[in-house]
Amino acid sequence: MDKREGNGIPQSLQQHLHQLGEQFAERLRQELPQLAQQAQQLPEASDEQRRQLLRALRDQLHRLAGSAGTFGFDTLGQQARELEQQAELWLERQLRQQQDLDAFIAALQQLGSQSAGTTSQGEPQTALQPAARTDVDTRLIYILEDEIAVGESMRLTLSNFGYQAEHFSTIAALDAALLLQLPDALIVDVNLASEDCSGLDYAARLQQRLEAPLPLLVLTEQNDFATQLQAVRAGAQGFFAKPVDIPQLESRLERCFAQQQGEPYRVLIVDDDLDLASRYSLVLRGAGMLVEVLRDPAQIFEHLRDFNPEVMLLDVNMPDCTGPELAQIIRCNDDWLRIPIIYLSAETDIAKQMSALIKAGDDFVTKPISDNALVAAVFSRAQRARLLSDALSRDSLTGLLKHGDIKEQVAIELERALRSGARASVVMLDIDHFKRVNDEHGHAAGDNVIRALANLLRQRLRRVDSLGRYGGEEFLAVLPDCTPQQARMILDEIRERFAELRFIADGGEFSCSLSAGIAGTDVHSNAEQLRERADKALYAAKHGGRNQVQIADD
Repeated sequence: MDKREGNGIPQSLQQHLHQLGEQFAERLRQELPQLAQQAQQLPEASDEQRRQLLRALRDQLHRLAGSAGTFGFDTLGQQARELEQQAELWLERQLRQQQDLDAFIAALQQLGSQSAGTTSQGEPQTALQPAARTDVDTRLIYILEDEIAVGESMRLTLSNFGYQAEHFSTIAALDAALLLQLPDALIVDVNLASEDCSGLDYAARLQQRLEAPLPLLVLTEQNDFATQLQAVRAGAQGFFAKPVDIPQLESRLERCFAQQQGEPYRVLIVDDDLDLASRYSLVLRGAGMLVEVLRDPAQIFEHLRDFNPEVMLLDVNMPDCTGPELAQIIRCNDDWLRIPIIYLSAETDIAKQMSALIKAGDDFVTKPISDNALVAAVFSRAQRARLLSDALSRDSLTGLLKHGDIKEQVAIELERALRSGARASVVMLDIDHFKRVNDEHGHAAGDNVIRALANLLRQRLRRVDSLGRYGGEEFLAVLPDCTPQQARMILDEIRERFAELRFIADGGEFSCSLSAGIAGTDVHSNAEQLRERADKALYAAKHGGRNQVQIADD
């Protein structure tokens, strides 16, 4: 088996990428001085010669801007992009001053004199070494709300959900905090009575200043189309009319972060051209995806079963079995109907492309394809496929596993615990007096309470824990490597946090509590018996006065 570096990338791929990086660095050592030489010819050239030189420089800079970042030379690529834009302006005769031309020439000469091929550490940097990502336990949320009572209420509620929330009543105070630390998301009120601009105007300017835009949620009393359009243009991913339903807002925050932190997309490439498939594989892995390459179509079902891809890249012209034929074989199996199939081919005839798509495919990409276009095509399809898959396997209200899936997880974890000898805990919990919530405040308010508890559980439990909506207001959780006593401490904290939440309905506020029962794995119980023991402990908690956590008797 191929050894892996600390970043999880096989050494063979590292070596291959290192070689590609060295080849590109050598190319730069030849091309960059040529740019400087061409720049020196600009002052003495006639108008027509200058336009020809500028076209050549623009095209070369465009290629450099597109390829440098792929091989890790991000700064060089950005410089080339800026100079390309300047060359384009000169061609459009929008730059007329001699000092502008002198500055353009000087920048080109400086670019041409750079020593290419190394990073600050002296090592070639490749596209498969993205910046390290660190997971944080607590998300930082900034709230810009000039109504102090509203902002503080939102801050406290989000803190109950497990976020680190900070409230600012003025733009100046928020700006000062932004200089010290950027948040993970920003919540902005549109109407800021004491400011010279609206919250949306401020948010739009802020997003333009940032290297990467922040997830933005917008609060407003103006729930009209024009305001929503302005919010979308500012990059808003959520729009909430006042009074704000905080659990619903938190649910949208969770969705934003889930998209950022989701597992890598899985891509299966089927192509008999190994060199080309390897190139595609490297590009997609560089974009953070998991990739497998298959040359023999006869092995397709083994790869589908073991790798469970979310997207397939399928060459049209392969010996013995064409791409459309293989796609039709795949589509004959209901288990794989959901997988998008993207054809790869040099075929440009529209009629032939349509024929292939009608048979079984979802998209057609014409070779050659740029790295960016390849990543965009695969990413968009994989993202949609995962959303659809989650919609089918997860509860629509809470986003948690459905009844059957979480029951299956109990059996899986029990089997794992018995093999390893480690303890695991199964938790049954539900909301106290939930029927009263629906009767007094309506089913919409009841749904918000269910969603709030689901989000709080998701925030407080670990990534290795499994969580599902068992039915109605009842939840089932599976905690591996966790004794019942440890689980009780965790659930007691969640119980206390949940009781602190305040829900809004009909202009008033109300709160809820929960009860939970815990059962630990042992060699004498099967999955159903384990769940029943947790359910009996929940029953004991209910009859013991509610708002408590009980452990089942061994």
